[in-house]
Amino acid sequence: MADVPAARSTLRVLAYLAAQPGPSPAAAVAQHLGLPRSTVYHLLSVLVDEGFVTHLPEEHRYGLGTASLSLGSAYARQAPLARLARPVVARLVETTGESAHLAVLHGREVLYLVEQRAPHRPSLVTDVDVRLPSHLTASGRAVLARLPAAQVRALFPSSAVLASRTDVGPRSLRELRDVLRETRHRGYSTEDGEVTTGLASVAHAAVDHTGYPVAGVALTFWSDDVDDARRAGLAEAAGRAAAEISRRLGAR
Repeated sequence: MADVPAARSTLRVLAYLAAQPGPSPAAAVAQHLGLPRSTVYHLLSVLVDEGFVTHLPEEHRYGLGTASLSLGSAYARQAPLARLARPVVARLVETTGESAHLAVLHGREVLYLVEQRAPHRPSLVTDVDVRLPSHLTASGRAVLARLPAAQVRALFPSSAVLASRTDVGPRSLRELRDVLRETRHRGYSTEDGEVTTGLASVAHAAVDHTGYPVAGVALTFWSDDVDDARRAGLAEAAGRAAAEISRRLGAR
């Protein structure tokens, strides 16, 4: 089979950027991949033109663009994770009577891969391929709480990136750290009115065979209709579903 050096180098650049916690300087890309800087700048220029890479001129760095997200979303629709999780999420809805979903971390956002609505329950802003700020969602917090602290710091370098939807939720990095610390102490994540006023969620993280958190499994419900005991029960149910998905992914 003929080798196409330019194509191979382009894929290596994209793979390197995808593996980083944040945008990278072109010089770092060139050094890591062992490519001439001129070649890397040329490849990045083409990738920026096509939307697969975004250039941040003030920072002199490059990160993945929206076209890469579209590829990721397309993969997610077909990926084993969604296929493995869908029946588990469906059973979670059947046993609890509440709406459930599964989401993965995508930068500072979560991307919803599986959405299962329960009958006679409130409509949700979440749906397949929808993205929301991870620090506001229960599913995002479940994943963030299990990430290395350095990775969380890279994702949230300053309070300026802490978006808000309902004027509720962490406004500073200290508040975000407190939320994640409480999540780890409690054993599951929560949010109440931070995504949609009047709605609350509980979630657990599903992990792969290495123990790395790959997705959050959440249940969403009317906040005023669910007392603390019921919330704890829903969290346990979400935890069992997350454990089952983890087992399907090869976790012990």
